[in-house]
Amino acid sequence: MRTPTKNALGRLGSCLQIALCCALMLMPGTVGAQQPAGAGTKTTSLPDSPQPKAQGQVSPPEATAIKFIGYATNRSFIFPDIATSQTRISVGSKFKLFVNQSVSPPYILQSAISAGISQARNSPSAYGQGWGAYSERFGAGMARGSSNAFFGTFLLASVLHEDPRFFPQYRPTLWEAMKYSAVRLVVTRRDSGNKGFNTSGILGTLAAETLANVYLPQSEQTGAKTAERFGTDLAWRFAGNMFKDYWPTIFHSMNLQHLKVIPDPDVADHPSGPPAF
Repeated sequence: MRTPTKNALGRLGSCLQIALCCALMLMPGTVGAQQPAGAGTKTTSLPDSPQPKAQGQVSPPEATAIKFIGYATNRSFIFPDIATSQTRISVGSKFKLFVNQSVSPPYILQSAISAGISQARNSPSAYGQGWGAYSERFGAGMARGSSNAFFGTFLLASVLHEDPRFFPQYRPTLWEAMKYSAVRLVVTRRDSGNKGFNTSGILGTLAAETLANVYLPQSEQTGAKTAERFGTDLAWRFAGNMFKDYWPTIFHSMNLQHLKVIPDPDVADHPSGPPAF
């Protein structure tokens, strides 16, 4: 094992310890005031029952064109950031979401694939070849993903009052899913329920890749390489958004509606428009 790598990993550990201490200082005043959704009870959050319409009331024609921006009624182990309710989540819930994301299958799979591609390209060449080199590349990928989730899903989302969860569409077309997945990179839902610029998602990713310069080989510690990794992260996130947007549709296509993974909304119940994501 090369000595510079050990020193770099030591510096990374110190940075993460300081970051986690700052995170824990943010939590006490808010976690106690608002528990995570579903905490302390076995019941799951279900959508409100449709209200009966007044006699003679007719839904406007444009209501049939509304695309519902929804949520899952059961938490997804594969995609833990898919929303399970439209209610505001606490700082403690955002911290828990960051932890769940860090060990979720997509993060592990992304790191494994990226490490394999880098191994085939022998990039960075400082790692060399062999299983030891692959494990270093895989570990660096997991560290980047975890720090990305820490900054974007928890720290900045808590400070800036942004909601890091993903709200899937109801049976989108391919074009709608692509457009929504791209927009979702730069637009997010705030804790107030309004839309806003996805500052936590953008700056969180940039902060994670800047931190990566502490433990990556020296050849990767340039502005150009940092920008390249930043762009790659956004491309992976776009692909992840596509999967998450189709996740409810996959369950419907497999006739698994009885699992109540996502509510089956009546667009007529949302005449004023779908909930903001």
